[in-house]
Amino acid sequence: MTIWGLMHVGMMVEEDAAGGVTGYIKHHLTHLTVDSGHGAFWAFHLDSIIFTLVISFAFILLLSVVARGATSGVPGKLQAAVELLVEFVDGMVKDTFHGSNKFVAPLAITIFCIVFLENFMDILPVDALPAAAKLFGVEHLRTVATADLNTTVGMALGVFILIQWVGISSKGFGVFAGEWFTAPFHAHGTVLKVLLAPLNFVFRLIEEIVKPLSLSMRLFGNMYAGELIFLLIACFTLGAALNQVSTYALGLAQFGAGVVWTAFHYLIITLQAFIFMVLTIVYVGIAADKH
Repeated sequence: MTIWGLMHVGMMVEEDAAGGVTGYIKHHLTHLTVDSGHGAFWAFHLDSIIFTLVISFAFILLLSVVARGATSGVPGKLQAAVELLVEFVDGMVKDTFHGSNKFVAPLAITIFCIVFLENFMDILPVDALPAAAKLFGVEHLRTVATADLNTTVGMALGVFILIQWVGISSKGFGVFAGEWFTAPFHAHGTVLKVLLAPLNFVFRLIEEIVKPLSLSMRLFGNMYAGELIFLLIACFTLGAALNQVSTYALGLAQFGAGVVWTAFHYLIITLQAFIFMVLTIVYVGIAADKH
C-alpha cells in the first residue's frame, strides 16, 4: 500500500463504513464472480482471471521489449536488471536440477516473475482499484490473484502435472510407474518387494498429494493474511469524521502501521515468489532423478 493510499483509504469508504468493520472487510474479500449455474464450486472468480491474464501479458510484453532492445555493449538499467535475474535463476537451476531439460530455467524465471507481480498487487491501496471499478458498475473487485485459493491451486496443479510429465519423459513410463511401488522402502527379494509395494504406494501417494498442497496453501495463506492486515489497517479511520480529534490520532497510527507493514510485506511477496520457484525446481529435479 502506498503512502497516498494510507492517508486516504480510511476517508474514502463511506458507503462501506455503513456496514461497520465486518461489512467493510467482507465487501473487500468478495470476488467478482460469474455463476455458471451449477453451484458455488463451479463459479468463476472473474477478477482473479483478469488480473492473472493482464499481469502475464505485461510480463511477456516487458521481456519482449527487453529482448528486442538488448545490446552486447553497455546495457540499460532494465536490461541489466533482467540479466541479473536470469543469471541468478540459471545458477540456482544448475545447482539444483541435474537433468538436461532446457525449459527449467525459463520456467523458473516465469514462475518467479508472475507470482511476484501478482503478489505486488497487494501493495496498491486497498480501495483504489475497487473504487475505480465501482464507477463502472462493478460492485466487487479483488486485485490480488494469489490471495485466491483457485489461483494458487491452479498454479500448483500445473506444476504437479509438469512433475509427472518430467518423470515419465526422463525415465520412461515403466520405471516411473515402478517407483511408486519400490520407493522409499527398497527390497531385494521378490516376496519382500511384494509385501512392501502397498506401503510404498501409500507413501508415494501422500508425497505427491503434499506437493501441490504445500505450494498452493503456503502462497495463498501468506497473501490472504497480508491482504487482511491491510484491510484491518484501513479500518483504523473507517467512518471517522474530520471534526473529531481521535480521527487524527488514529490517522497517524494508521499511517505508521501501514508504512511498517508495507515495508515488511515487500519481503513477504518476494520471499513467497522465491519459495514457489525454488520448490518447483526441486520437485522437477526429484522427478527427473532415478531413485
